[in-house]
Amino acid sequence: MQIGEVAARTELSLRSIRQYEDSGLVVPSASSQGGFPLYTDADVDRLLVIRRMTPLGFTLDQTRELLTAMDRLGADRPGTDGELSPEERSALVARVRRYEQAATERVAELRAQLARAEEFAASLRSRLGADVSG
Repeated sequence: MQIGEVAARTELSLRSIRQYEDSGLVVPSASSQGGFPLYTDADVDRLLVIRRMTPLGFTLDQTRELLTAMDRLGADRPGTDGELSPEERSALVARVRRYEQAATERVAELRAQLARAEEFAASLRSRLGADVSG
């Protein structure tokens, strides 16, 4: 698919997608005859991981580290030359698990911030209501 469709599916701007390409986080899987980049569903999935990590405050380097770990785990082929050693697999799983834990902690922090923001908005509404009726 072309970049416009990818942007619509991922809710990312064309600029953001190109930035992620420039930083090496995503590489279009193919090119059209006219030289335009073409993306696969796997490329879209990769962009969705990036999109989900960004509002949680993960840096591009952290995103790259997680994507690399996920790529290596996904390429693990037991019984072949591509098989990861038990130690390497364990280290990669631990790395992904640390990111999952960090994401869970950041979601909890965001929920607490949202609750405080909602309380503030409610207090403003109640003050406006008291001033209007008084």
